Amino acid sequence: MDYTRLLLIKFQNSLFSDEIEPFRGAIVHHLKDKDILFHNHLPEGEGLRYSYPLIQYKRINRKAAILCVGVGTEAIGELFADQEMELALKDRREKFMIDNVKAYQHRIQVWESKFHYRIRKWLALNQENYEKYNCMEGLGEKTLFLENILKGNILSFAKGLNIYLDKQVECKITRLSEPTITRYKGLKLSMFDAEFSANVSLPDYVGLGKGVSLGYGTIIKAINKS
Repeated sequence: MDYTRLLLIKFQNSLFSDEIEPFRGAIVHHLKDKDILFHNHLPEGEGLRYSYPLIQYKRINRKAAILCVGVGTEAIGELFADQEMELALKDRREKFMIDNVKAYQHRIQVWESKFHYRIRKWLALNQENYEKYNCMEGLGEKTLFLENILKGNILSFAKGLNIYLDKQVECKITRLSEPTITRYKGLKLSMFDAEFSANVSLPDYVGLGKGVSLGYGTIIKAINKS
């Protein structure tokens, strides 16, 4: 199985949690060659690119960051032509300086062993399955429901990278926060922080679920508890 290429760009600049979307807008506005992968909008009002986002805007350790996945690593070149960019973020302008760039590869596949992850700001529930979730009484039933959604998120992620997982994906949520409400694309959605184990090797900082281009559902490996 081939390795997936990733490129993580970290900036020196601090970013508030509500500035990720303005940060993306400022980057897109700054670039002359506005590759669709940067914003996922099709030309001439033809709608959205609904495949898995290959360029994701993040807040890592309170600093601005961009993660490029697969062919997204090829679209980012223009950004490096300008090491110091002046960007407009909401009510302020600031010079953004690239701190460091990490290029690496990761093999995404099903293994016999389990890997442990943390996921933050996970938008697991759309309006339809939110109603189903709220009708469930027991924590076990709710957790199983979310585990199946998480499994689907992992399969969608792999499919977006043209990766076929040839064995059954297994997920188990080991810790789950109470849901909090966030506004995403004009809708109020429930957001979770969680820890889970899975038999799929996933790279740090990729997103799962809805809103991954704006930093939702970002995962990192947790310490193996076994």
